[in-house]
Amino acid sequence: MSLSQPRPLFVLCLLVTVLLCAVACWGKDPAEKALPLRVGMELSYPPFEMTDERGKPTGISVDLARDLGAYLGRETIIVNMAFDGLIPALKTGKIDLIISSMTATPERGRSIDFSAPYLQTGLCLLIGRDSDVRKSSDLNRPGKIVAVKKGTTGHLWATTTLQHAKVLVLDKEAAAVLEVSQGKADAFIYDQMSVYRNWQRNKGTTRAFLDPFQKESWAIGIRKRDDVLKVQVNGFLREYRAGGGFDRLGNRYLKGMKEEFSRLGYPFIF
Repeated sequence: MSLSQPRPLFVLCLLVTVLLCAVACWGKDPAEKALPLRVGMELSYPPFEMTDERGKPTGISVDLARDLGAYLGRETIIVNMAFDGLIPALKTGKIDLIISSMTATPERGRSIDFSAPYLQTGLCLLIGRDSDVRKSSDLNRPGKIVAVKKGTTGHLWATTTLQHAKVLVLDKEAAAVLEVSQGKADAFIYDQMSVYRNWQRNKGTTRAFLDPFQKESWAIGIRKRDDVLKVQVNGFLREYRAGGGFDRLGNRYLKGMKEEFSRLGYPFIF
């Protein structure tokens, strides 16, 4: 045997090493390194979706998303985008879930799936101090101006219900509140907690009607046919509620509001 020829023992060892590597790679579970969980939300709705003093995501929905990611064993990535872009982003796979104080509606349910509800709320009215509006039906009159935030259920309700009023569609909650506060709009239609919060900030120029004229539930948005993830999300929500997770979020971010709602006789959201 010449020195240039491979030795049988060396060849055998090499073959065994290659075979062992192949077996190891073949048996490796692809899910061992789970993909990040990309959660879409609009970070402009405190205390649910917002940023801290360093510009980092924080709030109830952010904590909920991170706890869900930990439950699934996946890193959570918060994707900040405009509210009306969330459903298109979910449908095209740019995000995996929506956790953005989103109401589960039949209309949205035609495009995406929803988890079990995790929060109960409803549409209420922030009224200008000098407005003669007393209930939602008072809005449907000529000369009335009603502010709504684009893409919300308040926007949907107003455009389908208020045939005689002018519906002012705005991109930002703060802009809608300002219209009411300055007397340029009779009312702003939004959820119960936001109406309460904005009334507290503008008591001199606004009033709040906190009894919901349309009850709603928030849920997590899930892509159609993503059935495995839907089962996992619903399992997480059951365990999270049973383990006091929602109580902890309420006490951390909404303690004052929780006490005030109790005083006013309104059931708290979680």
